[in-house]
Amino acid sequence: MGPELLILAAGIGSRYGGLKQIEPVGSHGEAIIDYSVFDAMRSGFKKLVFVIRKEIEKDFRDAIGKRFEKKIDMDYVFQRLDDIPSGYRVPGGRTKPWGTGQAILTARDAVKSPFAVINGDDFYGHDSFRKLSSYLGQLKAGDSSYAMVSYTLRNTLSEHGHVSRGLCSLDSRGNLKSIVEHTKITKDNGKIFSTGESPDKKELTGDEIVSMNMFGFTPGIFQFLERDFRVFLEKNSGDIKAEFYIPSVVGGLINSGEATVTVINSSSDWFGITYKEDKTYVTESIGSLVNTGAYPDRLWEDA
Repeated sequence: MGPELLILAAGIGSRYGGLKQIEPVGSHGEAIIDYSVFDAMRSGFKKLVFVIRKEIEKDFRDAIGKRFEKKIDMDYVFQRLDDIPSGYRVPGGRTKPWGTGQAILTARDAVKSPFAVINGDDFYGHDSFRKLSSYLGQLKAGDSSYAMVSYTLRNTLSEHGHVSRGLCSLDSRGNLKSIVEHTKITKDNGKIFSTGESPDKKELTGDEIVSMNMFGFTPGIFQFLERDFRVFLEKNSGDIKAEFYIPSVVGGLINSGEATVTVINSSSDWFGITYKEDKTYVTESIGSLVNTGAYPDRLWEDA
């Protein structure tokens, strides 16, 4: 069996203002997820697992899932706020689940083979899926040799507001050395700044290597996620906004020597929808790729 693809699509899209995972960007109603699935299937992925919220299940199945049901093995898992280890409780006032780390952990019973993780509202490109599929095909289920597809910061920003990015550094062998989540990166008068929760701006060059949450793991990652989620809850049980980010987990595993992460440099373009205003650029970018022959005008003939 080939690798599996875990698609994180539970976010409602507070900055976007709607269900951006199913927003059409192709000329025949295709969403970004359609292009990811198309690229994954032609790169050798054999199963899709969607992480969604229960309250969007019907809309998501009707708009997205039904397109693939007869084309590839599929499963759904649901990210829930109350899906936490026994002995812990959800703090009063918290309404959102716990972030990308918990989203991946949600799939612990559905994923059985080496797998890729992507965001449902990001376009990663065929080269990214092809290279990651090839890497995952060499792994065994219990291996702790993971992978991350890298992009250049300046090519991942929005013209319409701030974004969150994981800034990376590499060791002498080209493996991931560290990854630090910057939650508020903006462009201002041609320059790029990270502010996060601080009023002080840190200027960035734009050449930084960033993670766009396209990782390659084996099922062995779930034991680390379960352990680290408990540690996270111990430290942040009273913080209603704290996020259990997968880059933080990966960074911790690298520091402890429990895992290595190969950095795969993709030649594909990245683009995504964070704000409503981003849709025009994404639609135009998809159209350009169709015009060059990278994708057919209609992805699914029976759609």
